[in-house]
Amino acid sequence: MRLFRVIVPVGDIEAATSFYGRVLGRGGERVSRGRHYFDCEGTILACYDAMRDGDGEPVGPNRGHVYLATDDLSGVWRRLCVELGARGVSAIEDQPWGERTVYAADPWGNRLCFVDRGTMFVGRAGGSGA
Repeated sequence: MRLFRVIVPVGDIEAATSFYGRVLGRGGERVSRGRHYFDCEGTILACYDAMRDGDGEPVGPNRGHVYLATDDLSGVWRRLCVELGARGVSAIEDQPWGERTVYAADPWGNRLCFVDRGTMFVGRAGGSGA
C-alpha cells in the first residue's frame, strides 16, 4: 500500500493554485472546478475548494501538518516569505530529531512543514536518512 493523495482544503482554488504553484515550483493540473492537483513525486497534493467544486459547505483547514521534502530548503523559505511575509514563516531550524525544517501555514490555515531531504527522519533506529 502507498499514500497517493493528500487533500488540502482551500477557500479559493485560483489563489491556492497560484500560491502552491509558486511555493512548490510547478504548475499542477486542474481536475475539476474546485480541485487542482500537484504531483509531488508520486503523491498528489490536492487543493480542494469545496464550494467551487459544488459541495454544500466549505471545509476547514487540516489540523495536522503536511510534510514536504525538498532539496532546496533555503529557496522554499524565501518563496514562503514572499508569499506569506516573513512573520508567517519560521526560521530554518535544526530539530532535535535531526531534521532541518521550515514551518508555515498556507492562507487557509493548513499547516505545512518543509524538510531538507538530506535530513528526513523516517523512523529508523539510528536517526535520519532517506
